[in-house]
Amino acid sequence: MKRLVLPIFLVVALFVTTGFAQNLTLGFTVSNTGALNVDSVEQLHGFELWRDQVNAAGGIKAGGKSYKIQFVSYDDESNTKRVQQLYSRMVLQDKADFLFSPYSSSLTATAAIVTEQYEKIMLTTGAAEGKTYTLGNHYLFQMFTPGAEYLKGVLDMLKTKDPKAAVAFVYEDASFSVAVVNPAKEYAQKLGFNVAFSEAYAPNTTDFSAIIDKVIASKSTVLLGGGHYADGSTLARQVYSHKVPLKMITLLVAPDSPQWGELGDAAVGVIVPSQWEPQTTFKAQYGPSGADFAKAYTAKYNTPPSYESAGGYASGLILQRAIEQAGSIDTAKVAAALNATDITTFYGRSKFATEANQHGLQVGHAMVLAQWQKDKSGKLVKQVVWPLAAKSANLVYPIH
Repeated sequence: MKRLVLPIFLVVALFVTTGFAQNLTLGFTVSNTGALNVDSVEQLHGFELWRDQVNAAGGIKAGGKSYKIQFVSYDDESNTKRVQQLYSRMVLQDKADFLFSPYSSSLTATAAIVTEQYEKIMLTTGAAEGKTYTLGNHYLFQMFTPGAEYLKGVLDMLKTKDPKAAVAFVYEDASFSVAVVNPAKEYAQKLGFNVAFSEAYAPNTTDFSAIIDKVIASKSTVLLGGGHYADGSTLARQVYSHKVPLKMITLLVAPDSPQWGELGDAAVGVIVPSQWEPQTTFKAQYGPSGADFAKAYTAKYNTPPSYESAGGYASGLILQRAIEQAGSIDTAKVAAALNATDITTFYGRSKFATEANQHGLQVGHAMVLAQWQKDKSGKLVKQVVWPLAAKSANLVYPIH
């Protein structure tokens, strides 16, 4: 019997037309260990849910081809030195087609040096600091509202409740927190607030007693600041145990995690500027509704999604749509599609600046404010309290 031998071009044609999916490799690091662990793993879960749903539906369809998503990822240990090594490895050895950022602004800034050097697209999520987008980069696309906007809504809300409040800023001495707090101080003064106290604390601080004593001495009535989960949750516990007479507390990042409820009474009343909450109801032009996302996420991980989870999933959606629009996984074509993106998903609007002096900066997404409150049964729940058009409950003010 003669063996049938097909010309190579015919084998390739058969492969494409019979619907076999090709692999598309996405690289990123996760802080499986270190101070950023809680928030980073929540972001990872968003990535994973998106991948699993895309692959279950047959992959990303573009240019007559289907692409199944495969991840290559490593533990960055919340360490910038690890990030630089690992992103180089993912580009050069693992041949990643596209990249997602690590969690946090400082790690992302380091990863961006590598991805720009090798002209690789990286969608940045869990990274709000805006300076990285002023450096002439071409392949970065930010999913989070920039840090300079984080506390403006809080101060606008406070102005309606207590225009004579004395404000204390207590925040982590890290790129993200500094990028949030410095513009917020200026805005607070512009609104006529008394900025009674301001101090940055070293990353990994575990004893806030000295700073808390200064807050009390300053007669501040409102505390704004924090950093990430480990320091933010510790600060909240110690403020509560010292019985600081505050009318409002707003902390960055940490109170958005479902784990925040484990703080018990120390969690009550704390506000978080949030990129997304399950109660928000944007009409999605692309992808699932917020309710469907939250339902699928909760079913998979047995916990409700945080905004870090939503940001991770939305990053996948926006990349997926750009590939579909480009009809290709070619970097230049996908970058052009991302530059042209202006779309609303369950996560809200996503649009990127295209000017050279701020390329990739997120200019479409708006934030909400969520506050931990007790419901009628005494259970701790997060409620959206600002803007008023999106609220699910009234602001509790003062909290004591």
